[in-house]
Amino acid sequence: MTEPKLPPFPHFWLFPAAIIAGVTFWAASHLGVSGPLFVAWKGLGVGLLTLCATLSARDRNGWLITALLALGTLGDVVLETSGIVIGGAAFLAGHLVSILLYLSNRRHEGGAVAVAIALAAPAAAFAITHDIGATVYAAGLGGMAGAAWYSRFPRTLVAAGALMFVASDLLIFANLGPLKGSIIPTLTIWPLYLGGQTMIAYGVLRTLEARKRNEDLHHRL
Repeated sequence: MTEPKLPPFPHFWLFPAAIIAGVTFWAASHLGVSGPLFVAWKGLGVGLLTLCATLSARDRNGWLITALLALGTLGDVVLETSGIVIGGAAFLAGHLVSILLYLSNRRHEGGAVAVAIALAAPAAAFAITHDIGATVYAAGLGGMAGAAWYSRFPRTLVAAGALMFVASDLLIFANLGPLKGSIIPTLTIWPLYLGGQTMIAYGVLRTLEARKRNEDLHHRL
């Protein structure tokens, strides 16, 4: 199935700003930066994506993508201030919002692959951690990625971004176990996460803008 050609949309400048914020944070995280500035810096990347979604929101879909990005921003911050359990709860809430958004915009094909993705994430998490809490979280994570695949948003952006998010979180689990002490999670967790969130936001917001333009054109005709 050919992905639709998507137009640019207002507030696009916030995307390169978010990427710059995320890349500079990643560099700073390897230089021993800490404290309130470090926490705010971490939240800035997805926070700017949230601002872009907020400025673009015009309907239920727009507010859902805003909510899931806002919960991601919250998760980024509280991971640093309150620990992995509360941070994970914020991300899990974001995954549930994501599932609602994606299933509200579902395709008529791809269900089998979506189910396989949804089941693979918690299975991998359990294999890595043997922890029920991590497995429950990964069930929401996998559901988010599977629903992204099943949605009508571009798979090359949104589903791919969701799978990058899954990979990032599985590397977090691995960093606490089989890859503890390895440089691989240190170098890849944040780029995969920020890249995934950026691709999700970009794909959803451009699609919603294309729909709005088509509706406006239809009304003018």
